[in-house]
Amino acid sequence: MTSGLTGIVIVTSDRILSGERRDTAGPLACELLAEAGIPAGIVVVEEGARAVSRALADARAAAHRVIVTVGGTGLGPRNQVPEATAPLLAVRLDGLVTQVLIQGLTSTRQAGLSRALIGLTGRGPADALIINSPGSTGGVRDTLGVVCPLLPDIFERLC
Repeated sequence: MTSGLTGIVIVTSDRILSGERRDTAGPLACELLAEAGIPAGIVVVEEGARAVSRALADARAAAHRVIVTVGGTGLGPRNQVPEATAPLLAVRLDGLVTQVLIQGLTSTRQAGLSRALIGLTGRGPADALIINSPGSTGGVRDTLGVVCPLLPDIFERLC
């Protein structure tokens, strides 16, 4: 049920955008989505709610059905991905967030510091799933390791 769906990975990091740091989590997210049958590209934006909101709006305008944000879920002052995501979610999937937390806690107690959200922009055939992931490769593995196997189940239910 994921055939024909496309995705986008939005990496939010000032250091990656400036070239100070190499992005490893974004490419991993694309790889995991591809393994789940979702082709996805990457866009890197600055931290802060305004840039993330614009990137999310662009992703929706491009009709991407799976939108993964990487980074910006922590406690820093510019970690505002959940704040940019929340207004777009008509259906929050808190059970998936809990599953990701449980998975993450098997690796690091810092998993509990993530404020990530997962949810749907609506319940219709054009609506999207937005997945916030921490900016580490471990966080991406935990998040998409939980969500990707459920993508067919999620999109099968949208009509």
